Amino acid sequence: MKKGRVYTCLSGTALKLLAMLSMVFDHVGDNFFPEQTWMRIIGRIAMPIFAFFVAEGFLHTRDRRKYLLRMGVFALASELPFDLLTAGRLEFGHQNVMCTFFLAILALLCFDTLMAKEQTPARMALAYGSALAIMAAALFLGTDYNIYGVGLVFLFYLFRKKELWFRCVMGMIFHIVTRNVGVYIYGLLGFLPLFLYNGQKGRGLKWLFYAFYPGHMLLLYFIKQLP
Repeated sequence: MKKGRVYTCLSGTALKLLAMLSMVFDHVGDNFFPEQTWMRIIGRIAMPIFAFFVAEGFLHTRDRRKYLLRMGVFALASELPFDLLTAGRLEFGHQNVMCTFFLAILALLCFDTLMAKEQTPARMALAYGSALAIMAAALFLGTDYNIYGVGLVFLFYLFRKKELWFRCVMGMIFHIVTRNVGVYIYGLLGFLPLFLYNGQKGRGLKWLFYAFYPGHMLLLYFIKQLP
């Protein structure tokens, strides 16, 4: 815990578990209790937390290309469970959120590669332009949270050297500008737990967080098929 931040109390593991619980509320509410708007509101907590830790993962991983590959593999593994739960069949118009995070990591990799060399105006324009192009690709491909998802990860990483509160406030402003329609405005709630992040990894549980996403969607799909 950093000196002067005695109010911080949540590790990375605790925050991710909170996001997972939020996701369960969202998907259960959407598929079984669509009239219960409060479940969808709770479900909005997950995205800012996961986006923050995708940026943190890129910042701290030992091998960024392997990180990209790992996210890509789980994005592919999640697509069928996602399609079954959301559409009841395989469809290609809407892709799961891990595809969004895959594109976000790709945007960070391109950005960092271009900014690692001499930062001329042309190279900086190319670096930021590549991130914007990948955001546009997310929209074109129909990934979950598309521009917002890629943009929020990028924003958290861009301000990585700033204080946590500043990163969260910038994320909240971005959210208000880009995700302010209907129930999605409640995604602002997801930034509040991040203010309590103590900077500690916690117990890790890396593979649980990867496997949980496709696993819980597949389980919910099978429950929906019960007579």
